Amino acid sequence: MFICVGGEWTINKGPITEGHMYDMAKEHNGILFYTEHRYYGESHPLPDLSNESLQFLHVKQALADLAHFIKTQKASYEGLSDSKVIIVGGSYSAAMVTWFKRTYPDLIAGGWASSAPLFAKVDFVGGEWAISKGRITEGHMYDMAKEHNGLLVYTEHRYYGESHPLSDLSNENLKFLHVKQALADLAHFIKTQKASYEGLSDSKVIIVGGSYSATMVTWFKRTYPDLVVGGWASSAPVVAKVNFWEYKEVMGESITLMGGFSCYNRIQKGIAEMEAMFANKRGAEVKALLKLCEPFDVHNDLDIFTLFNEISEIFANVVQGHNPGRIEGVCQQIMAGSTDLLGVSSYLLSEFSKASSSSCNDLSYDAIMKVLSDTRYNGNMMRQWIYQTCNEYGWYQTSSSIAQPFGTKFPLALFITMCADLYGPQFGESFIEDRAAETNEYFGGLTPEVENVYFSHGQLDPWRAMGIQDEKQATIIPEHAHCKDFGSISNNDTPEMRASKERVAELVREWLK
Repeated sequence: MFICVGGEWTINKGPITEGHMYDMAKEHNGILFYTEHRYYGESHPLPDLSNESLQFLHVKQALADLAHFIKTQKASYEGLSDSKVIIVGGSYSAAMVTWFKRTYPDLIAGGWASSAPLFAKVDFVGGEWAISKGRITEGHMYDMAKEHNGLLVYTEHRYYGESHPLSDLSNENLKFLHVKQALADLAHFIKTQKASYEGLSDSKVIIVGGSYSATMVTWFKRTYPDLVVGGWASSAPVVAKVNFWEYKEVMGESITLMGGFSCYNRIQKGIAEMEAMFANKRGAEVKALLKLCEPFDVHNDLDIFTLFNEISEIFANVVQGHNPGRIEGVCQQIMAGSTDLLGVSSYLLSEFSKASSSSCNDLSYDAIMKVLSDTRYNGNMMRQWIYQTCNEYGWYQTSSSIAQPFGTKFPLALFITMCADLYGPQFGESFIEDRAAETNEYFGGLTPEVENVYFSHGQLDPWRAMGIQDEKQATIIPEHAHCKDFGSISNNDTPEMRASKERVAELVREWLK
């Protein structure tokens, strides 16, 4: 049994009376069908195309229709009950062929998908996270894939999410966690998909990523230029740098821009007062103020460094994840305090309580290290990511700059010590510096020399300091943060955001010509 699968058109007798499909069916004495997609041609499941009626127009239902058709034909005609089924499609219906084989693998022996563009969603190769279906069921990339009848795929990075190449995260096993290998995984995936589905063999591939996986998009295009026609890299850091002090500077600038200098000033003074209390043997007062658990040692530098790093990270999450009103809201909360110290500390306590229901906050160095030393796959993926920073990138967001409001107590020494304690004494500062230098030499740093990659950054995003920001190569979207441009084009977009999304869509059309 051979079936030509109809797409967004009216079917006619042509494909079943002539052509290659007709010839193959004739060669094998096969019966040849041409199925029409619901809501197209003469296939009218409901009396009109009102919005209410269109809710039943979906590719999943169209695939179910085809499955029902095959089962019915095989059940109705005795001679077909054991027949093998081949399905064929072009453009959108080629995508349906691919998805049908995935959804109903036992109903057909094979398929031919002609001219179905393949979109590999890299973001989100996944990067350093567990992937989810959201990225391939909505958003700008989904919309573009739909426009071009493309197959949209979300790949997961080795060692993250459910991708467990080895039994645990021991130091011995982590040696296979490296971006070069992750890029090779993606190359293998693309080649395998194109080889496994005949209709994908000539498909063009677009890759997309955000944050670290945007870095991977850039480096993939550099390393495997012939496998993809283009890429979109949102919020991509492309320079490996061990002491990434610029991150905190951009954080401060973003707080000033959105929340005002008075907020910046209060954060700076509140944190400075805490530092002074430790210096003046009043650390116990800070410990009580922030409800720190008993293991915290007010005389231990690593505990103090860990505390102030965690404080800084709370503000980093606000800035990096900013949506309209978020920084402003945090600043209002901080400014409501009667003093700088109380304004900052009350906000921190509210954030600590969101992270834990415990009566105290365990922010000692040993407590953090206990979590990061767990070699099980337990959903906490920071052990993997910190290993990559120690072995490839650095990117330690330190307090080295004086042009930021978060104090001086999370120096580079904290992060170097963590690397050595977690992964072995060889991970000293010179080793980490050498590895970051190797990364830049191999991938080109700020000059990756890639074609057909669109770079976008949010103005507020601290990661842009390690990215390509030249206006000839990149778009900086005002008053937006990290990876905030993946949503569908909407009336809520600022003019600059909309223009950037439209530029991506325009480039994708050009690359797929």
